[in-house]
Amino acid sequence: MAHFSKTFRMMLVAGVGAMALTSCVGASRPELPAATFVASQEQPGEEYIIGPLDQLNIFVWRNPELSTKVQVRPDGRITTPLISDMPAVGKTPRMLADDMKIALGEYIKDPLVSVIVENFSGTFSQQVRIIGATAKPASIPYRANMTLLDAMIAVGGLSEYAAGNRAKLVRYDRSTGKQVEYTIKLSTLLKDGDSRANVRLEPGDVIIIPESMF
Repeated sequence: MAHFSKTFRMMLVAGVGAMALTSCVGASRPELPAATFVASQEQPGEEYIIGPLDQLNIFVWRNPELSTKVQVRPDGRITTPLISDMPAVGKTPRMLADDMKIALGEYIKDPLVSVIVENFSGTFSQQVRIIGATAKPASIPYRANMTLLDAMIAVGGLSEYAAGNRAKLVRYDRSTGKQVEYTIKLSTLLKDGDSRANVRLEPGDVIIIPESMF
């Protein structure tokens, strides 16, 4: 009986170990290819999409009374002379200029409108959000050729208790319409200075940094 009990306990331990190993393997996430610290060739990113709280400079040629600086409201609209509640969020500056040209065309002949974004916030789909065990969690506007190192500099690096090598990057895959989680090694990048841990970011990325349990 004692022999049977001992054998049963050994089988149980082995089974639990196998389940844990399977769970670890199943939970593993893919890794992104390394990016250089400085891009060998800078390239423009996607067209900028206006977001809530962006500061816009609207210029109407030869009509200074219609030119103005305005902040996009939280509801995504702007109000300018002669135009009330014009939707702005989700448009490029050129698209907004074209819409304002049509609206102003009811009052003046062939208006020439330019829209310049001065202070950027962007939509959530154009921000990089860093949350968890970092010095100052934040949403930062994405810029062309941004890397993981750039984002971590912007938020002041890791906190004292961060488990940097257990961090993950969540990215929306447009081709499949699903979110994909990637493994990122922040401690290896920031504390060990290993450039292979630096990866290229994309608009809308979310970086989640857990705290260490010890």
